[in-house]
Amino acid sequence: MEEMKLTYDFSSFLSEKAWAMAYQRGNFIHKAFYVFRGYLSRLITLFTLNRYDFIFIHRELTPFGPPVFEWLIARVFRKKVIYDFDDAIWMADQRQENFLWKTLKWRSKVASICKWSWKVSVGNQYLGRFASQYCNNVVLMPTIVDTSVHTPPSHQERPMPVIGWTGSHSTLFYLETILPALTLLQERFEFEFLVIANKNPNLPLKHFRFVPWKEETEIEDLSLIDIGVMPLEDTEWSKGKCGFKLIQYLSLGVPAVASPVGVNNEIIQEDLNGYFASSTEEWVSRLSILLRDHQKRTALGNKGRLLIEEKYSVNSQKLTFFNLFRGA
Repeated sequence: MEEMKLTYDFSSFLSEKAWAMAYQRGNFIHKAFYVFRGYLSRLITLFTLNRYDFIFIHRELTPFGPPVFEWLIARVFRKKVIYDFDDAIWMADQRQENFLWKTLKWRSKVASICKWSWKVSVGNQYLGRFASQYCNNVVLMPTIVDTSVHTPPSHQERPMPVIGWTGSHSTLFYLETILPALTLLQERFEFEFLVIANKNPNLPLKHFRFVPWKEETEIEDLSLIDIGVMPLEDTEWSKGKCGFKLIQYLSLGVPAVASPVGVNNEIIQEDLNGYFASSTEEWVSRLSILLRDHQKRTALGNKGRLLIEEKYSVNSQKLTFFNLFRGA
């Protein structure tokens, strides 16, 4: 931001302490208090809008109900809103979502906020096609990492290779897709399967390891992986994914095997930085190639790192981001 002489303030709906509690069972009174405080902070923000030329909104300003604050900011206070999202948040993100939750989430607000926005920033072309129905100024801004921080470790050959996956509790169900393949593979190879997440899936594998996700140790933990995996279901929701797992793996010089769904098709280059797999047989075949060949893993990982530096790094997308704040 210093390059453009921009100053900014950041405001999260929930504090770090509240986020840590959000997905825990119980604590209803505390959660209700934090939600109330979040809405109160948004109300207070309305009285400070004269300080700002742009309002950058990621996903939504409030988690429940209609987009009242977004409407006030764009239509009443006439501020230039830059709306950013990196998932298909206009549709349900759970396979069995009850009516009350659907009502609370008010997903139609995504289209409304797009209409009111000066610009919309999206993580892939699938999201862009949705946003373009409502806004004439849609910018493709892929997910990026800071390659000065995400740096490849030495990746010396280990006695037991590590296949790894990272994600949140809401995406753990994707691992069900590859569990049959992993079960077959452990009969042929000695490998560890590592999951980095905020919930332990307790997979029934011979060498399974769970590492709780922590921001402070995320890169160090990801560096334990020799082969990254990103299974997805071929659904409309999955097509909205922006491939962050793959980008993280490749930035660390880790080759990946992924489902050929959505933006994965743009990030993975077959037999150059990873492989695609759609069936149990293909997952077994592709992972077998990488499990048995350390040099192959290194070569594909190096190519993956180059791709991230070229297309998915802070430096490569800096101008695109700064241009969001330019124009009439």
